[in-house]
Amino acid sequence: MPSLLDSINSPVDLRKLDRDQLEILAGELRTFLIESVSKTGGHLASNLGVVELTIALHYAFNTPDDRLVWDVGHQTYPHKILTGRREAMANLRKPEGIAGFPRRGESPYDTFGTGHSSTSISAALGMAIAAKQAGLERRSVAIIGDGAMTAGMAFEALNNAGDMDANLLVILNDNDMSISNNVGALNNYLARLLSGRFYDSVRRGGKKVLDIVPPMKEFAKRAEEHAKGMVTPGTLFEEFGFNYIGPIDGHDIPVLLDTLSNIRELKGMQFLHIVTQKGKGFEPAEDDPNKYHGVSKFDSSNGVSHATTTAKTYTQVFGDWLVDMADSDDKLVGITPAMCDGSGLNAFAAKYPNRYFDVGIAEQHALTFAAGMACDGLKPIVAIYSTFLQRAYDQLIHDVALQNLDVLFAIDRAGLVGADGPTHAGSFDLSYLRCIPNIVIMAPSDENECHQMLTTGYQYNGVAAVRYPRGTGTGAVICTSLETLPIGKGEIKRQSKIKKGKKIAILAFGSMLTPALQAASMLDATVANMRFVKPLDVDLIKKLAKTHDLIVTIEENAVMGGAGAAVLEAMQRLNLTTPTLCLGLPDTFIEHGVHETMLAECGLDSVGIVSAIKEKLSLVM
Repeated sequence: MPSLLDSINSPVDLRKLDRDQLEILAGELRTFLIESVSKTGGHLASNLGVVELTIALHYAFNTPDDRLVWDVGHQTYPHKILTGRREAMANLRKPEGIAGFPRRGESPYDTFGTGHSSTSISAALGMAIAAKQAGLERRSVAIIGDGAMTAGMAFEALNNAGDMDANLLVILNDNDMSISNNVGALNNYLARLLSGRFYDSVRRGGKKVLDIVPPMKEFAKRAEEHAKGMVTPGTLFEEFGFNYIGPIDGHDIPVLLDTLSNIRELKGMQFLHIVTQKGKGFEPAEDDPNKYHGVSKFDSSNGVSHATTTAKTYTQVFGDWLVDMADSDDKLVGITPAMCDGSGLNAFAAKYPNRYFDVGIAEQHALTFAAGMACDGLKPIVAIYSTFLQRAYDQLIHDVALQNLDVLFAIDRAGLVGADGPTHAGSFDLSYLRCIPNIVIMAPSDENECHQMLTTGYQYNGVAAVRYPRGTGTGAVICTSLETLPIGKGEIKRQSKIKKGKKIAILAFGSMLTPALQAASMLDATVANMRFVKPLDVDLIKKLAKTHDLIVTIEENAVMGGAGAAVLEAMQRLNLTTPTLCLGLPDTFIEHGVHETMLAECGLDSVGIVSAIKEKLSLVM
């Protein structure tokens, strides 16, 4: 029989349903989510936790005219399904398919493109002010999680919003606490009361009257705070200028609808606190929401993953190395901005809990926190994704590099990241790192070299960075001893045997060594594993430039300002005029897809490298 979900092609259809049908719809939507994500992979636990909220938002608000801004956006699968993309979920995060995050170009219901956290309040406030300037009654809603609320940007937006006179609703989706007695009938009743127009009119009217009697106004304010504080934790947000409502059960559709419908009629700054459960309705995800945060394909009946690979990922190599290094040096401390599992710190955190620091989604703080530790004799290792390090660029320069502090950066997800797309791609780190003084930058070509470089960076007395890709490497055997590499020295991995004709030298950086060697075997080219982006092995560059007719650089980073550009700068300083070809990521944001296919489309597989070299030879030789 046709389901209710089958009849929903837009929120207009949703709003035609009776309220008592919405619980049935929520069950169908949750079942569809589990089945769909089990076939495509993606984010699961966070999406299961917002099914009822998503339904209530689209039912109570006039979307897309009313603006919904989702923070981070990995919880927007129910939103996508209810806004005409149900069938498109079969191609979620696949080439030419829909994205795993909101995209403005994908749907008018995606009002703001997201991917990084803590941006929603700022964006929704901007939209609220735009509506006010245009004289529109449009509502703007920011939906933000308790993790994203830890970031400074969220509080900057709250602080600024309190000084504005705009119609903004911030919904705090709190999924880090259980739905206990304080989120029950009494709080649900209070939420309805506090969001009602009668209470709001009395509250506003009373404040106008009390304005002429400042002592009484202050007394009334304190009395209201204490009265609400006995049953709600909202005093902080009231101080920011918001009318705090909640906490309420985020899985109770009638309560959500009553509260949201009331709030929609209110003017000014409103703050709704809801409590939800990650993984709601799927027992494996309820039991281990971290494991089911981002998943590969799995069996929808039991949650067992279909992944069969036993090869170690670079992340696991880092995690193993971190424990080994910590065993040998009690000055080592590990820092992550809310990415313990993703960055491979689980084993370290378990073994050395007093030396492990998860600072929350606060990348800027993470770096300056590490800087302070380094000032007083500790050896901090900041485990961070390339794309998230971008958020702390000023701290990297001003607080760490300028003071030449002893900090090691383990930079995960360097290069393209496949299905997560451009918001999570590490396309720029070589470009934005190498222009900073006092920093050593390394790019390993395999897992063993990654292990060696981490040790090298740790032993180096200063700022060092090791950038490595997502996923598995070449299957190289990892030497468990803590060996270092000579800083700034590359190595020849293949020597051309050409006696007559044009000799080609390929300078490979990091993950590009494998396709470079494959291409070199077709061209009989020399291949150098450069290892270091800064300092460069200038002697090796000089030698190759003088003995070859074409220099080719290749990197999984933006060509503009990257490792190839560094080679060109070095050759210019040396007055070397050997023709040079720089291969890397093009000057565009590269859409999500399969990693190997994405590299091929960028010309960074062996076929693309050979083709680019032959084209260059035809032009310069």
